[in-house]
Amino acid sequence: MNPSRTAQTIQPFLVMDIMEKANTMAAAGSDVIHLEVGEPDFDTPECIRNASIDAMAGGKTHYTDSLGIPELRQAIAEHYAKTYGVSVDEDRIVVTAGSSPCLLMAIACLVDAGDEVMMTDPYYACYPNFVKVLGARPLLVSTGSTDGFQLSPEKVAGKLSKTTRALIVNSPANPTGVCLDVAHMKALARLPVPIISDEIYHGLVYDSQQHTMLEFTDNVIVINGFSKAYAMTGWRLGWAVFPKVLIRSVQKLQQNLMICAPSIAQWGGVAALREAGPDVAEMHRTFARRRRVMLAEMARHGFNVEVEPTGAFYVLVNMRRYTMDSRSFALEILEHTGVGVTPGIDFGPGAEGYIRFSYANAEKNIVDGISRVAAYLKAL
Repeated sequence: MNPSRTAQTIQPFLVMDIMEKANTMAAAGSDVIHLEVGEPDFDTPECIRNASIDAMAGGKTHYTDSLGIPELRQAIAEHYAKTYGVSVDEDRIVVTAGSSPCLLMAIACLVDAGDEVMMTDPYYACYPNFVKVLGARPLLVSTGSTDGFQLSPEKVAGKLSKTTRALIVNSPANPTGVCLDVAHMKALARLPVPIISDEIYHGLVYDSQQHTMLEFTDNVIVINGFSKAYAMTGWRLGWAVFPKVLIRSVQKLQQNLMICAPSIAQWGGVAALREAGPDVAEMHRTFARRRRVMLAEMARHGFNVEVEPTGAFYVLVNMRRYTMDSRSFALEILEHTGVGVTPGIDFGPGAEGYIRFSYANAEKNIVDGISRVAAYLKAL
């Protein structure tokens, strides 16, 4: 039995390789600090856990509507009205088993084999793999520190062609932590290309007001979920807002690929949106403090942070004075310091020579981890 060409050529998610090696080292007794993984270290808020326990006890353990339970879709619509002042019909919302299936189905709704999907470079590691699995081609639009990692509408317009079926934007962005500013969002929204807006890090914006692409265009599929802001990574619960013309298409995909999102998790999602506000606010304050601590420690040790992040929980550091092989360098850092970090090449050629640090860890661990890496760099 031989793997397909698609299976053979798909790239690994390197941050998972680093995390798994770090876990192996920790199990063998090493003192490991995780600054690689983008996962909140908080427990899921109690009100969410209780809602799901009640759902289980009440027998709500069967298949749900393929688009999601009406109560959760209504709560999501209320969330957009309250948070952004945007009116979203419930019949445009699909609930999925995490935001990744949302992204896969959004791309599948728009592309055929041979089509192009545009995205930034650097990008979230899984974007080009999703595109390739569907037989389409990723088309990269470079961003960099000189433009603040903002996606240029002019660059996008210059690359549009008859085979361009979608543009993926990510704000706040992984790995840069950068938020698209309003002027760039408005200009991108005016371009003649459907937008897939990955907004999974909404709720984790620190120095500016967050905006959804739904404020500026209807020619968009917006993706979000509960993993990051609600500390629900293992619950696998996400959602997307589709144009009405695509809802039947995505419903058919959901019915065939996933059937529905986990029923118990969906009831937890209702509680998350309607009851977990104070918990989410406290987690946000904690991340904001950790961000300040990490940036201060990096400045103290002379790390080259070209653009300070304003969202998510990542800092991208230029390490090109030390390496242009970030994968090997990240493994060296882990082996010599016990600190897990993510190689920039995971996020595209534009991030090669960079290392991503996550501040989804306790402040003490952040200070210790940065100090260990700084000592290693000094020795080099």
